[in-house]
Amino acid sequence: MNATDSPLLSRSMIAVICAQFLSAFGDNALLFATLALIKQQMYPDWSQPILQMAFVATYIILAPFVGQVADSFAKGRVMMMANGLKLAGALVICFGLNPFLGYSLVGVGAAAYSPAKYGILGEITSGEKLVKANGLMEASTIAAILVGSVAGGLLADWHIVAALAVCALVYGAAVVANLYIPRLPAAHKVTSWHPRAMGSNFFNACVVLWRDGQTRFSLIGTSLFWGAGVTLRFLLVLWVPVALGITDNATPTLLNAMVAIGIVGGAGAAARFVTLETVRRCMPAGILIGVAVAFFAVQTTMLNAYVLLLAIGVLGGFFVVPLNALLQERGKRSVGAGNAIAVQNLGENTAMLLMLGLYSLVVKLGVPVVGVGIGFGVVFALAITVLWVSQFRAK
Repeated sequence: MNATDSPLLSRSMIAVICAQFLSAFGDNALLFATLALIKQQMYPDWSQPILQMAFVATYIILAPFVGQVADSFAKGRVMMMANGLKLAGALVICFGLNPFLGYSLVGVGAAAYSPAKYGILGEITSGEKLVKANGLMEASTIAAILVGSVAGGLLADWHIVAALAVCALVYGAAVVANLYIPRLPAAHKVTSWHPRAMGSNFFNACVVLWRDGQTRFSLIGTSLFWGAGVTLRFLLVLWVPVALGITDNATPTLLNAMVAIGIVGGAGAAARFVTLETVRRCMPAGILIGVAVAFFAVQTTMLNAYVLLLAIGVLGGFFVVPLNALLQERGKRSVGAGNAIAVQNLGENTAMLLMLGLYSLVVKLGVPVVGVGIGFGVVFALAITVLWVSQFRAK
């Protein structure tokens, strides 16, 4: 049975979704546990985004290599090894070593994991099922963000070392879960493992994808989305004590959870109403994300914050799922799914690095958090509008 004929919820898909849930749970619980740790160790506020910047920098540095590795081996086994690296990074933090070093090691594992986890979707399903498979992947990821973020914050309020130990155990479970993903044949063999040759291949893949109007559209859209998403997460950490007067670790995670719940709903709606042929339907949702963030920044009550963050999540899921599916489908036919996701990761994480760097700078300069939120939302809405208009002109 080939990918087209197999049911959406095949054994392979169930194994991938379970492994992804555990890995993403660990990622998000570890972030908030580590943020609590560096707060306890009296690092300055502006250093919090630096933690995430160290994480995303690994994606950028390893981008020329991880996609080719994912396409050259069984992707399930690549995912297993990547989760092993995440486990090692969590143990570094758990045993009291430098948290920035440990979280960077988790970033190395995540950089290797991403092309394999998305690339495998194009190997176990295809066509219109690919959008639905991406919806399942995003729903699993966001459910893990929801549970992992809340668990990380609550456990950190109770005992930080215990929170870190739970993260390590979850990564261990993810390694075991990866063993149940069937060993699929390699998509493309690397002709040379020399770094210069691999770099050249990656550069060629970048050129191919950026010259294609559809994949360029997807790359820009997803990069803007994830750069904005990671910045919003850190914005919440500083916004909560200013706007709500709450200083615990759990409240920002609960607010992040509302975004996660919304993304699950938005991903489901995208799978139902958007196809690869009608992918532009997602663009108004992207513009409304920026508008909603600007309104959110001026709120002072918990209820309004919950409602707006839920709406931001719904809009985000509806926006990003079709763009991911478009890139995977077209990238698989041109440069290989793993290479396509690696190029996407380069764009997304460069956007994250730049946005986090700018965010850290404005916080260090003392710009009020409300002003940061309003400016951030307006700029994001304008950027998505420009992208949408450029696509219509291209047609």
